[in-house]
Amino acid sequence: MKTRDLLVAVLAAVGIAASTAGGATAAVPAPAPGPLQRYDIDAAYVSGLSSGGFMANQLHVAHSSLFDGAGIFSAGPYDCAQNSLNTALYGCMDTFMARKTPAQLEQLTRDRAAAGKVDPVSGLSGDKVWLFHGTNDTTVKAPVNDDLATYYRDLGADVVYDDASASGHAWVSPLGPNSCSSTSSPYVNNCGGDPVKDMLTHLMGPVHPASSAAPTGRLVQFDQGAYVPGGDPAAISMGAEGFAYVPRSCQDGAPCRLMVTLHGCYQYFGLVGNALMDKAYLNEYADTNDLIVLYPQATTMTGNPRGCWDWWGYESPDYAQKTGPQITAVLNMARALGAGATTTTPALPAPTGLTVTATTATSASLAWNAVQGAASYDVYRDGAKVNAAPVTTTAYTDPGLTAGTAYAYAVAAVDPTGTTGTRTAPVTATTTGAAATCVTASNYAHTLAGRAHQTGGYTYANGSEQNLGLWNVLVTSTLKQTSPGYWVKC
Repeated sequence: MKTRDLLVAVLAAVGIAASTAGGATAAVPAPAPGPLQRYDIDAAYVSGLSSGGFMANQLHVAHSSLFDGAGIFSAGPYDCAQNSLNTALYGCMDTFMARKTPAQLEQLTRDRAAAGKVDPVSGLSGDKVWLFHGTNDTTVKAPVNDDLATYYRDLGADVVYDDASASGHAWVSPLGPNSCSSTSSPYVNNCGGDPVKDMLTHLMGPVHPASSAAPTGRLVQFDQGAYVPGGDPAAISMGAEGFAYVPRSCQDGAPCRLMVTLHGCYQYFGLVGNALMDKAYLNEYADTNDLIVLYPQATTMTGNPRGCWDWWGYESPDYAQKTGPQITAVLNMARALGAGATTTTPALPAPTGLTVTATTATSASLAWNAVQGAASYDVYRDGAKVNAAPVTTTAYTDPGLTAGTAYAYAVAAVDPTGTTGTRTAPVTATTTGAAATCVTASNYAHTLAGRAHQTGGYTYANGSEQNLGLWNVLVTSTLKQTSPGYWVKC
C-alpha cells in the first residue's frame, strides 16, 4: 500500500504525458459507435508515448511475429521495471536506482522466448525501430532511452534514434499545440519538423505527404470489453471504449497497414477526449497511405491513478509477457481488424453487378448478382455496415437517409462460417430532394433553436457532439442537420 501511495505522489509531481480535456478539438471525425471489422491488413506496427512507449516495446517483443516494427517516444527497454514500482520510478524514469543493463534484459528476453512467454527473439532481427527523446525531456531520462536503443540494436533491429531534438517530454507533431521544449498538457509539442513522417518513413518505407484536408475516414468507437480477458475492461485498467481510424480506401477493400498507437498517462479518452487522436498527425498520413490507426484506451484503477499502461506490474505480474491482460486485449483488437490473419479457405469474391435501383428522399435501394457459396450479404454505407441482420437476398433498401445527399455503397458476401469476403467497388446513390441547409448563427442561438447544447461553458452540436467552441453570442458556427436531431458542422 505504501508503494501505491508513493505512485500517486511521484507521478503527480513528474506526470507522464498528462493532458486536459479543454485542449481537444473536433478535427477528427465524430466517433461512430460499432464493432471492429476485419480489413485486408498486410503489415502491423506499434507506437506510443512514455507509458505507451513502454507498452509498445512490450507488445513488439511479446508478439514480434505479428508486429513488423515500433515507433517510441521517450521510454526505456523491455521490462526495465522488473515488476517493481520503485525501480520504475527511480531506475527507469529517473536514474537514482540501479537498473538491469541492456545485456541482462536481452538475456531475460531470450529466456522468456525459450519458455514460450514471448515470441522468438529472431522475430526482432531486421525489424524497423524508430526512437525519439528530446534534450529537454527529463521525465524519462536520456540514459534510459539510450538503453532502449542498445537493447534493440543488440537483438538485430534496424534502429533510427532521434535524440537531438530540443523537445520536452511529449509526442512531437506539426499539429502540436505546445512549444518544442514544453513538458506540459497536452504533451504534444511542435518542434518545427515532422517526426511523424520520419517515424512512418523508417517503419514503412517512403510515404505520401499527409493530407492537408480534414480527415475523411471513419473513427470507430468500439466496446473494449469484447476484447479484454474476462470482458471487464475496468478490471485491467482499460477504458470502456477504444477507437480505430479507418480511411475510406481501407473501408473499400484496399490492402492496408495497421498502426497501434498507445497514449501516455493522463491521456485516455475518458479524461481528455480526442487530444492525442486529434494532434498526433497520424490520421492525416493514414488517409494518403492506406493506414488504419488503432487507439486503445487505458484508464485509472487502484495503483494507477493517472491511467498509465502497465509497464511496472500494477495489474498483473505477467504485464510484459504474452499472457499479460493488457497485451492480450490489444492483440485481440489488432487481430479483429485483420492483423496476422491466416485463411485456410479463400474468401468469397466480391458480388458483381452492384447497382442502385431506386432512391427517394430518405432511402436508397440496391441490387447485385448472387455469389456462389454465400450464406448472406453485408451492405456498407460510407464504409460502415448498415444491415443489423444478415441480408439473405440480393437486394437491400437502406432507410433513414437525408434528402439531397450522396452515399457510397458496397456489398460483400458472407460464407456459412461467418467470414466476410471481398467488398465490391463502391457505387454512389444520391437521395432525391433538397440537400441539408447550412445554418450560421451564434453558439447561443444554436442552443436556443435546439441545434446544439452547452456543457461547462462550451457548445456541442446535438447528435454529433462536435465541439463548436465557447457558449456565447460572439462565437458563431455553421451547422446542418443530416438526420432528425443529428447536427454536424458544414
